Amino acid sequence: MKPVLKDQLLDSLEEQVEQHLRQCVEQFQNLSEDILLAPAANGGWSIAQCLEHLNSYGKYYLPQIQKGLTKAQSKPNVETFRSTWLGMYFNRMMDPQIGTGKYKAFKGHIPDQNLNPYAVVAEFIQQQETLLSYICQARHVDLNCIRIPISILQWIRLKLGDVLQFLIAHNERHIVQAQRNISISASIVNSEQA
Repeated sequence: MKPVLKDQLLDSLEEQVEQHLRQCVEQFQNLSEDILLAPAANGGWSIAQCLEHLNSYGKYYLPQIQKGLTKAQSKPNVETFRSTWLGMYFNRMMDPQIGTGKYKAFKGHIPDQNLNPYAVVAEFIQQQETLLSYICQARHVDLNCIRIPISILQWIRLKLGDVLQFLIAHNERHIVQAQRNISISASIVNSEQA
């Protein structure tokens, strides 16, 4: 795997997180409760469930990232990052442009149907703001030396750079899914109210 400049990678990830924040605020935050909770036309997750699924990953990974960043403060900073083959595999799998397969959510990451949609949206926004601050902190550490246990098999540890890429690609995947629900859910709710 060819090394990449750390700042270029983090700039790209930061831009994606800022885009996710904008999309959430502009598209999801002001939707009605009915639209946020309406199941997808194909029986899939509602918008709120998509975001709650992402929140469940954030609840696991954000504290792990914070712990890794805190431990790495005393180590020398390295200006490049080299992804592992496993990290690249997970990132390709989650990328909505490349990884087009459907995956079953793991236990602990399956969202409930009975949600407070506004609390879910607010939590997602807060988590993205936290993620932005961690990306900023990651500029001052070696992304290669920090190892984060993955949520499904904690004995597998990925480099921080791989975990950030995975988390953000996973967010993108489910934001795209939630966006598909907006117009469909709105038309279903409107027809039910007519």
